[in-house]
Amino acid sequence: MRANKWPAVLLTVALLLAAPVLAAAADLMAQGLEAQRAGKHEDAVKLLGEYLAKHPTSAEARVARANSLNALKRRDEALKELDQGLKFNPGKAPLLQAKGKLLVEDGKYQEAIALFTKALSADPKNAEAYQERAEAYTQEGRLEDALQDLNRAVNLAPKNPWGYFKRGMVKFSLGNFQEAVGDMSRAIELNPEGPLFYFARGQIYYRHLNEPDKGLADFKKGCQLGHPLCCRELEQLEGTLKKNGKAKAQTERR
Repeated sequence: MRANKWPAVLLTVALLLAAPVLAAAADLMAQGLEAQRAGKHEDAVKLLGEYLAKHPTSAEARVARANSLNALKRRDEALKELDQGLKFNPGKAPLLQAKGKLLVEDGKYQEAIALFTKALSADPKNAEAYQERAEAYTQEGRLEDALQDLNRAVNLAPKNPWGYFKRGMVKFSLGNFQEAVGDMSRAIELNPEGPLFYFARGQIYYRHLNEPDKGLADFKKGCQLGHPLCCRELEQLEGTLKKNGKAKAQTERR
């Protein structure tokens, strides 16, 4: 008995008819993300909104649209966007993280910690979530908890300079200046073009380890990379060293 081929034929036809619709929706997503990368957040919000009208369960689109809404200082709408995404995907780590970051900005650290913890339950190897929870812990004054999270983040993502930088800042806050310099130095090894790393290490050298020459070198490099605070510190430190050098020379002549 010959098999009935009509179901297969109908499925093929349905897929062919649906293909342009799916492609158009994918284009909306791609265009929305491109607009966001270009800083055209109004366009991104519109395009991603159109995409979500067709694909309301997309966590990626919800996070992206919330980020653009936040960039436009439409914070309440950004939070609503993420809440809507969490209705469809209650345990989705990117949605939990995105909302947690907004709550950190709002100073709601305990709520943020709870969200990051939930995200880590869903994705225990998420180095970024450990970094973000560490930031919330730091703001709460729980520096040891922050340090533990950053140790985990560094172990999970040893090539990410920001993990070392953030851990260095926590060690600095704990008074472990030499260890902080070690982490800043590792961040610089991984990203030699990061001016903030030079500024932070220069501050520690100059103000806490009494090594002004090393601080001066870091401020020079950071200033070359365009960090305005490095340029300001460089000008002040050069003036101080010059003044001290003149005073020392006068003392020796006497």
